[in-house]
Amino acid sequence: MRRICVINQKGGVGKTTTTVNLGAGLAAEGKKVLLIDLDPQGNISHCLKVEPQKDAYSLIIENAHWKECIVNVAKNLDVMPGRETLTKAEIILAGEQFRETVLRRRLEDIRGYDYIIVDCPPSLGLLNQNAMLFANEAFVPVSTDPLGMVGLKKMENAVRVIEKVFDHNIRMTKVIPSMYDRRNKICKETLAELQNDYYELVSNPIRINSKLKEAPKKKASIFEYDKASRGAKDYRELVRFVIYEEPKYSVPDTPDQLPGGIKAFKEVLA
Repeated sequence: MRRICVINQKGGVGKTTTTVNLGAGLAAEGKKVLLIDLDPQGNISHCLKVEPQKDAYSLIIENAHWKECIVNVAKNLDVMPGRETLTKAEIILAGEQFRETVLRRRLEDIRGYDYIIVDCPPSLGLLNQNAMLFANEAFVPVSTDPLGMVGLKKMENAVRVIEKVFDHNIRMTKVIPSMYDRRNKICKETLAELQNDYYELVSNPIRINSKLKEAPKKKASIFEYDKASRGAKDYRELVRFVIYEEPKYSVPDTPDQLPGGIKAFKEVLA
């Protein structure tokens, strides 16, 4: 099993688009996939026609069993949806002991998936800390512009801090250039800088494509909406890349309790 968080504290870089289409693409290749939506905006539910009775809030705060919170949306593809109540979850978690590892403890007995992919909100709050302490890999979508590079450096540092403060095995294993326009000089320069600095971690760029914006309106993945589009081609290539790298990554055993905490996390990150 691979546990992946799709994360970037910068908004508007394609986290949900990547989560949905990577998950759908992996499922189409025969991989059993669970998508977990930790973003209070609940965009995965909108993208994939999910109407939940219970959700990620029910799991994290109300202690519902994970099986109660999962909806099957397609062959090999399940979703644990999120919604606006997750904003309240951050406040409630702040007063809890071991608040950074609630998600991991709630899912400690989860089995039967090849991939669990967590869509994260654009922040470094408690929900994202829970995501990183559940996952062993961080996929970081990055807009191909100078601010995208700044956000990536911060995210890389945050992953290292989580690893150090909590003694947790997590690595940034994929940098995904998004909103790429090969006609644009800044995009080309940023992509070259990403490839130079991060080399084998950098995936093929996800090009600007109107079909990627239209697909959520039809509550479909890009493969369902327009399988011949550039967006489908780019995400299909990403899926192949991720599957090819499967032998490199495994989920190690992790300690039941972790040192540090949110205070230590903020101190090291500062």
